Amino acid sequence: MHTTLSERDAAVAPRQPAARPAAPRRSPIPAEGEDGLFRQSWYPLCLSSEVAAGQVLGCDFLDGRVVVFRGDDGVAHVTSAYCPHLGADLSVGRVVGKRLQCAFHHWEYDASGACVQTGVGDPPPPAACLFVFPSQERWGIVWAFNGETPLFELPDLGHREDELEIWSYKYPRPFHSDPWVFAANTPDMQHLKAVHRVKFEHDDPHDAVIWDRWGLKFNIKAMHQGGVPIDWDVGLRGTGFFWRAGSYGEFWCAAITGFGLPRPGMHQVFGAAMVLKGEHSKERLAQMRKITERTIGEDADILDTIHYRQGTLTAADRTLARYLTMVREFPRAHPSAPFIR
Repeated sequence: MHTTLSERDAAVAPRQPAARPAAPRRSPIPAEGEDGLFRQSWYPLCLSSEVAAGQVLGCDFLDGRVVVFRGDDGVAHVTSAYCPHLGADLSVGRVVGKRLQCAFHHWEYDASGACVQTGVGDPPPPAACLFVFPSQERWGIVWAFNGETPLFELPDLGHREDELEIWSYKYPRPFHSDPWVFAANTPDMQHLKAVHRVKFEHDDPHDAVIWDRWGLKFNIKAMHQGGVPIDWDVGLRGTGFFWRAGSYGEFWCAAITGFGLPRPGMHQVFGAAMVLKGEHSKERLAQMRKITERTIGEDADILDTIHYRQGTLTAADRTLARYLTMVREFPRAHPSAPFIR
């Protein structure tokens, strides 16, 4: 067999280089703690069960330390952890009535953060004050807002807590990513379908998403794992809180997840699953617990290793892209910085 000239030329001609990938697009999202600032959102600090009446608990938060203490009236408060006198950690102090007492020199602070008594009887210096975070207890969790005044409230799920069976939890270890990274899974339609195997009964609900300045919500009708039909309203408030509520098969359920911020570059998952009280409520709540644990387990390795950046997106990422813009532009502040570090 004879080889033609053109065939010989083709055999020795240099091959065209393969297409080279473009460098990742850069649309920076400020990390938590960048420039000393953190997003102004609600963050979980501890389970309510971790702080009984008369107890005080120290927690890492933002880039410092805070305490949660509960007076004998049962109300939990969140303040900076370091005594303005000489910097003792108030988590090793004790609660006296409705006040927090420092272990070092027995200075006492009330719920407003003001020093109202010193151990030796000297008049309290007017500047001896703790930073008091806006706080609340919902669904068996103590929450704190990063700021002096909350910009928004946590949502109403449609039922009073005394009407619900509630299981509250704290994941046993933190994840190595900022809280908003976990929150971004909610508007990520590809994630819902690929990781959690949710099969929508409709097109991706990008056009059904309702936005406001502090979050989003939308409805999904789908088949959950195991072929169970779901009709859920889901949403985010700020960059540290997810919620869903609606029907799972034949019964109503809800779940919330909060993404705590124990230090920059990490988040701690808290949450609660809930069903209406009544016949079969215990069994239904156990079912919701299994779903919650499975869902977090499906995300765990991803969240612990991801280097999250907004790269090359597709049409399926429309809602996610808008949420990432919200995160990028979300108000950041750190008024507690002089007190908690």
